[in-house]
Amino acid sequence: MLEADCITSILPPKTEKIFIAYSGGVDSHVLLHLAALNDELKENITAVYVHHGLQVEADAWADHCQSIALGLGLKFKCLKVNIEKTSGHSLEELARDARYQAITALVDSDDVVLFAQHREDQMETVLLQLFRGAGVQGLSGMPLTIPFGKGLLCRPFLDVSKRLIDDYAIENQLSWVEDPSNKSNDFDRNFLRNQIVPKLKQKWPSLDKTVTRSARHCVQVQHLSEDVAKQLFSQICDKSDHSLNIAQLLELDIYKQSLVIRQWFKVKQLRMPSEKIFQGIINEVVNAKESANPEIRGRGYSIKRYRNKLFCLTSDNRNKQYCEQLWKLNSRELELKDGSKLVLSESIEGIPRLLWETAEVRVRFRQGAEKIRLPGREGRHTLKKLYQEKAIPPWQRSSIPLVYLDNDLVAVAGLWISADFFSQKKEPCYQVNWLNTSNEY
Repeated sequence: MLEADCITSILPPKTEKIFIAYSGGVDSHVLLHLAALNDELKENITAVYVHHGLQVEADAWADHCQSIALGLGLKFKCLKVNIEKTSGHSLEELARDARYQAITALVDSDDVVLFAQHREDQMETVLLQLFRGAGVQGLSGMPLTIPFGKGLLCRPFLDVSKRLIDDYAIENQLSWVEDPSNKSNDFDRNFLRNQIVPKLKQKWPSLDKTVTRSARHCVQVQHLSEDVAKQLFSQICDKSDHSLNIAQLLELDIYKQSLVIRQWFKVKQLRMPSEKIFQGIINEVVNAKESANPEIRGRGYSIKRYRNKLFCLTSDNRNKQYCEQLWKLNSRELELKDGSKLVLSESIEGIPRLLWETAEVRVRFRQGAEKIRLPGREGRHTLKKLYQEKAIPPWQRSSIPLVYLDNDLVAVAGLWISADFFSQKKEPCYQVNWLNTSNEY
């Protein structure tokens, strides 16, 4: 028997707003109805219908959902989204992503979103992941609870059978909409649900139970793998530039190398690489000669090496534009066009304050052939040579701000101050600090 405690038992002790993803279908209607039976939850619940605009009936479904929600004494919200078909993404995937993004925008800290996915949905998810060659993480299926925006996403029906949900709907005389697209076998999940699972269940009637049990076993293995991956990653990753130490990576066996690289992608919030790209990273980049300059490109990122480090460059940072900016007089900070910031700090050595405050200060970026004389070293040195000594990768050098006073190069932000302008007389001075949040420096 389906009861409301399957919802209350999964909610965190401190729960503010509750958003229920309500499509108008039988599963989400049962979830909405069941939640509305609890008077303590009721006043905090909002039914959310996401209007994709993919079906001619979408407007009528929105009206139906609003009528049902208000009839249950619940708040209602309709969110309209636009979906543009792009290569490499199925319509199912695009619709799901748009739905999640729209609902995420509503969620604040201590808020909870409820989805009505059930045990057969979990079974289908695991089977689809299996057919796509997923690893343990994919075969773990959908989690019972997971962070969602600023709040939490919960699936209270995840271990509930579809039959139990349908029986509840019939017993309580609920009315729901039927999406005609559910009958189209052009969609992977529909093909599996309509054509394959019924035949499998003729042979294995408890398939949904056994497959979801396997998913729970995979979750346990995944948690152990994550613990190992985090430990290894912390030892190999350089926090200053988010690179991986290649020598340390090569000391690991191929399985642990995989864990570290996948953890790297997870930390950088990138889609996990395909098997082909992963093998390319290991064989063509990690194992390349130190003098080589290999590069592997994926969707939105590029993997490169420099000396003994492995770097991941995102497309956003690769495409940044750097242009000259004037540093206003009497301002202690300058926000650069790339989102980083230059900040002056007071010191008893550095650039004399009087010199700074009586000059025109401009920030430029490397054009080539710049030279600077450093304190304690003879002669003038090209920035190229100094960057090489500092082991700064070539692709990062153009993003480092150069500070000029009246057209004279006085500082390379965060690195050096020119000996021609460096004072050690214990007088009021400035140091130029570069606050750069980029994942690539």
